[in-house]
Amino acid sequence: MTEIARFPDVMLLAAGLGTRLRPITQTLPKPLVPVSGTPLIERVMASARAEGAKRFVANAHYRADQLLAHFGGLLKVSREDTLLGTGGGVKAALPMLHSDPILVMNTDAFWLPGADTPLARMLERWEGGEAETVLLCVHPSRATGFGRSHDFCLDPFGRVTPDYGAPVIYAGVALLGKAAFADTPDGAFSLTKLFDRAMERETLAGVALNAHWFHVGDPEALAAAEQELA
Repeated sequence: MTEIARFPDVMLLAAGLGTRLRPITQTLPKPLVPVSGTPLIERVMASARAEGAKRFVANAHYRADQLLAHFGGLLKVSREDTLLGTGGGVKAALPMLHSDPILVMNTDAFWLPGADTPLARMLERWEGGEAETVLLCVHPSRATGFGRSHDFCLDPFGRVTPDYGAPVIYAGVALLGKAAFADTPDGAFSLTKLFDRAMERETLAGVALNAHWFHVGDPEALAAAEQELA
C-alpha cells in the first residue's frame, strides 16, 4: 500500500437528532451544543486539526440551516432530507470527500487537542496494509459519559475482536478506504455493518487513545464533561 500523501479528509457525523439531550436540542442541532462554551463539533474539529486535518465535510439533517449558518460557508455540508444512518450518511457524502482513505468522526465525543496524537497512529496502522479499517478505541478508565462497560476488545496484536483482549469503547473515529462502501446498500445503513465485516476477516484494527475521552450523549454526561473541564 502506498504512503498517504496528505492528511485524509474528515467526515463529521452531524445529522443525528440528539433526542437524549433535549430540551437543549429543541433549539440547537446536537453538534452545536456547547460544552464549557465550545460547541461539540468545534471540539472534535480542533482535535483533528491539531494533528494536521485541513478539510472537513459534515452531514446534516435536523436544523441543518443552523449548522450552515454557524460556519458561514467554511464547512462543506451534505444535507440529508431523511436520515441515512452513519454508513449511509458517509456514502452519500463520498463525492465531497477527495482523499482515500477518509476519517469518519462522531460529533458527540472528543478529547482535548494536544493531549494525544491518536490519528497519526491510526494512519501508521492503515499504511501497514494489514488493516482495512482502523478504529480509535478508549479504555473505560479514561472515559466520561459512557453508559456501557465496553463495546468490544482489543487483542495484543492491535486487532479488534468480539471477546479476546482488553475491553475497550469505540471512541467514535474510524479510518477506512472508500472501497469499503462499494457493495453497500443505497439508503440508510450503519457503519457497524462495515466494522463487523472487517472483524470477521480479522482486518479490523484498533488504536488506543492515551488521553481522557468525553462522550456527551445526555444531560448527565454533559454536566460530567463540564465538571471535568472546569
